[in-house]
Amino acid sequence: MPRERPSVSVIIPNHNYEKTLRACLESVYAQTLRPLDVVVVDDASTDGSRDIARTFPCVLVARPENGGVSAARNLGVAASSGQVLFFLDSDIALAPDAIENAVDLLMDDPETGCVHGVLDPEPLFDDGPVEVYHCLHAHFWRRRSAGVVGTAFFALAAIERSVFEATGPFDENLRDSEDVEYSDRLAATHRIRLSERVTGRHDDVDRLLPMLAEQYRRSQLLVPVAAVERRRGGGLRANRTGGVLAAGLVPLTLPLALLTPWLLAVPLACAAAFALADVGLSRFVARRKGWLFLLRFTALHFAVHLALVLGAVAGGVRWLVDPGFGPSARGRRARSDDPAPAAAP
Repeated sequence: MPRERPSVSVIIPNHNYEKTLRACLESVYAQTLRPLDVVVVDDASTDGSRDIARTFPCVLVARPENGGVSAARNLGVAASSGQVLFFLDSDIALAPDAIENAVDLLMDDPETGCVHGVLDPEPLFDDGPVEVYHCLHAHFWRRRSAGVVGTAFFALAAIERSVFEATGPFDENLRDSEDVEYSDRLAATHRIRLSERVTGRHDDVDRLLPMLAEQYRRSQLLVPVAAVERRRGGGLRANRTGGVLAAGLVPLTLPLALLTPWLLAVPLACAAAFALADVGLSRFVARRKGWLFLLRFTALHFAVHLALVLGAVAGGVRWLVDPGFGPSARGRRARSDDPAPAAAP
């Protein structure tokens, strides 16, 4: 006898993603496990997103002002009624069995409170090498980390409503790194599972400068969020620590060449260390796209690492001087007052 699955609500935050929203919603309504309801929270879009949402039998929550993804997801939860909440970003189109597989994984292990997925290596819409770079990297590091993990990414994730309510809402003071802060609370009581059975194609940023600006912005919250984490270690890492350090040392050591040309060997050695920091990633890219594309990939990867380092430094300084930057003051107080949590299972 087939087992009875819990009802599912799909929650889709959206801000100016008319390019992908139709493909996203079409993939939701083509699922092998049909959701009970679909809630699109439009976060003050200025494009045609709301008109697209109205062509589907979904609930449209239209915000008059932009409040960020955390606030949008919290509104979506309030407007939904399913026993399982499936969070999906509006620039992702699901594989047909993604929701069914996520629910089955939750049912198979009562200790698992959240299941999130691995993005496909191919983009939803192929807009050039920058986007291909992003999709290959996003797929590789998630696939490499599949299993029980310390971090959930809610661009593509299912969580039981009871678990979400016990953990609390997303921190609306965070527009980036909200996943990491939320995971810190969630992992204290439940397992988080990353699975290749839950997949979707992502339409990522496709131009160099916007990609670097996005990386710089997002990495500014790395230090503030890490500073208030109750758990230490166990979280997912998109990049090797050695590679991040090597990339950051290249511009720092480059002025040594002004003293003598022989010292140019120092930044060159750092650049070589960066290129060799993740051999598995390089092999993966070469197998899929060839060695010539790997050269382009490595150059883009280096530029992204520089933006990451600069953003993390800038964010750390900003967090020290701006009390309103980073996780909410409520979250900081809770972490300082709470007793140390039990070890994760």
